Amino acid sequence: MTDKKLIDIPSSEQFGRELKRLRYKKSFFRNLKSTVGALIVVAAIAVIVSTRLIPVFRVTGSSMSPTLTNGEVVMCMRSSHYKTGDIVAFYYNNKVLLKRVIGVPGDNILIKDDGTVVLNDEELDESYVSGKAKGECDITMPYQVPENRLFVMGDHRAVSVDSRSTSVGCIAEENVLGKVVLRVYPFDKFGKP
Repeated sequence: MTDKKLIDIPSSEQFGRELKRLRYKKSFFRNLKSTVGALIVVAAIAVIVSTRLIPVFRVTGSSMSPTLTNGEVVMCMRSSHYKTGDIVAFYYNNKVLLKRVIGVPGDNILIKDDGTVVLNDEELDESYVSGKAKGECDITMPYQVPENRLFVMGDHRAVSVDSRSTSVGCIAEENVLGKVVLRVYPFDKFGKP
């Protein structure tokens, strides 16, 4: 009699369990691949939406205080129409600035020595301003806003460098990223600014 190694043949129950395990493993990796793919697509869409449609910015500096203060986070909405009083985010020298629209194309603006703003022969009611000041103003008054431009000013007029200065001037509408529609942080100030 020779020693022959016997091959252990699995029972039908063992075979069934192994088949079930292999199917589960295949299904798990298929689901994992699908989930990771979906997460990548959602992340890409979120990045596109946050940068193109609804940009989100952190406020830096004090030129918009008391309305917006340093460290707050705001959300903007793209628009093709801006009006006096809107707060807009725009590109200036590779930075994003936040300022308030004072005048739109064709408007006539006069800033008095005491900082009072006169728009189209009417004094603006600016309850949002932290203190009237002429600030850094080296443009000739009265000033007419050119086509496709916005005249913007910060709410903290004494420190804001804005359209009153020839170094900034009026903002081209194509440089505007959007209108500030919501303050999202800090949470206790959540809402429209």
